Amino acid sequence: MKQAVILAAGEGQRLRPFTVNRPKVMLSIAGRPILGYVVEALAKNGIRNIVMVVGYRKDQIFDYFGSGERFDVEITYVTQERQLGTAHALAQAQGVIADEFLLLLGDNLIEAETIAKFVGVAPEAVLVKKVDNPKRYGVVDIKDGEVQSITEKPEEAGTNIISTGIYAFSKEIFRFIEPELDVPAAVNKVIAQGETIKVALTDGVWLDAVYPWDILSLNDAVLRRVQPNLSGTMESNVAVKGRVAIGENTVLRSHSYIAGPAVIGEDCDIGPSVCIQPSSSIGNNVVINPFTVIRNSVIGDDVNIGPGCIIYNSVIDKGSIIKGQFTACSSLAEVKINGEHYTVDMGVRCRLGNNIVAQPGTIIGNYSQVQGKTISGRLPDRSLVY
Repeated sequence: MKQAVILAAGEGQRLRPFTVNRPKVMLSIAGRPILGYVVEALAKNGIRNIVMVVGYRKDQIFDYFGSGERFDVEITYVTQERQLGTAHALAQAQGVIADEFLLLLGDNLIEAETIAKFVGVAPEAVLVKKVDNPKRYGVVDIKDGEVQSITEKPEEAGTNIISTGIYAFSKEIFRFIEPELDVPAAVNKVIAQGETIKVALTDGVWLDAVYPWDILSLNDAVLRRVQPNLSGTMESNVAVKGRVAIGENTVLRSHSYIAGPAVIGEDCDIGPSVCIQPSSSIGNNVVINPFTVIRNSVIGDDVNIGPGCIIYNSVIDKGSIIKGQFTACSSLAEVKINGEHYTVDMGVRCRLGNNIVAQPGTIIGNYSQVQGKTISGRLPDRSLVY
């Protein structure tokens, strides 16, 4: 397999507010977009001819990946003008596909090992994985190593084996796409007409960001393999424990404590007396003031966090400003998105004043401003709470 198609056109509405200003594939995980991990996995397996199907806010993908040269790949872009489904997106790439190709979703976190064996499988085939919550995905009915059907988000799952959305196809698949909008429907049509779709099982890293709290799961998975790198400057009595990567021109001020796995970006000012605990990612140009504690959280670029804050299990997006004594509570909470209920730990973002407490499950929309309140639930974009 020498060519791959990555579907990267979607928005990811269930990930709002984080996808209002960027495509889902460009969400940052441990300092890199999700799509970057997919490209890296392909390159490490010798697949350097990549077709990206883009659409929603595609300029951000162009700006980051360009021609692919700095990633040791060659990227061809095609556009899906209207995001009508995965099969419709794949159809846009038909004119630039040579013959056999790997199909992947750009918003799924994978590692090179996940597809290492699959790149040698002959078309037509699907990569499957066993998961704990199959009802969120396309459940695959298998018999004698072949797909019998794929059922998207069933009410009851007869098996815990799901499709990863990674396929080995030949150009024959395009005979079955029209008028289907999604790839699983096209696969079911292939099977209905007597053709065979083989199955390959992976136990490698494969994670999907469907809801905002999934960002924390992806972040934790990436950090488990972070390579220690202590750049920047450390003042006296700074303690660093475990796998920690610290970017250039970052200053860790005295009596701060960093416990890995953790990543801190470039040009940050941390401390003094700041505690960053495991599974935390700090972006570039971040300021964290004294006596703040951060654990299992993702902090975006250009964030300023005031003194005495406690931030657990949170996602704080780019450019947010948080004043002193902010508390992001951590316990179980029920959040409802698109009619679906989930019990989660959740994060916040935006411009927050002093002495704010965010209850578990709080989601604060883009450009919101909050002063001196205990907040909960979901605040829409540009909320003003005083």
